[in-house]
Amino acid sequence: MDHNDSTSGYLTGQLLIAMPTMQDPRFERSVIYMCIHNADGAMGLIVNRPLESLTFEDLLSQLDIEIPIQTADITVQYGGPVETGRGFVLHSLEYEKDGTIIVDSKVGLTATIDILKDIAADQGPRQAILALGYAGWGAGQLDGEIQQNAWLHVPADDALMFDADIENRWERAIEKIGIDVSLLSGEHGHA
Repeated sequence: MDHNDSTSGYLTGQLLIAMPTMQDPRFERSVIYMCIHNADGAMGLIVNRPLESLTFEDLLSQLDIEIPIQTADITVQYGGPVETGRGFVLHSLEYEKDGTIIVDSKVGLTATIDILKDIAADQGPRQAILALGYAGWGAGQLDGEIQQNAWLHVPADDALMFDADIENRWERAIEKIGIDVSLLSGEHGHA
């Protein structure tokens, strides 16, 4: 039997959900869309942490991209602690350009300036998440964290990924699994 099952990428296209007991403040109550998961490691974007300090217009201005009179209203999010100055756009697949990575049958990942220009000009993807930075794991690291019960995972869907209710994504992702959060807490059952 071949024991190299980690190349299957079973988490690619899934949402990774931090357990309530997650101690790392960078990932506490986070929901991460997994873009890559294979034998070499894993990469994903946190999709439930809006950056209050930076608007899409601010970002366009910093990148010297012309801001149309009426520009798209897209929330800039904290995608993770790695390369926080780099932007990534998760998006629906009717938009595909050079440089777009097809994650699964519904979602692409594009990290070019062109997608930001297209979004600003209302010619971008129908649905998109703009994140600065990403979450990354070395070979076998994420699998080890899952075995230590640090993460749950659930199939991604359009509502969890792209709707405007960013603040409640963690709770909604947990509910999708059908688990009572109080049963996951370390506080449950004390007299």
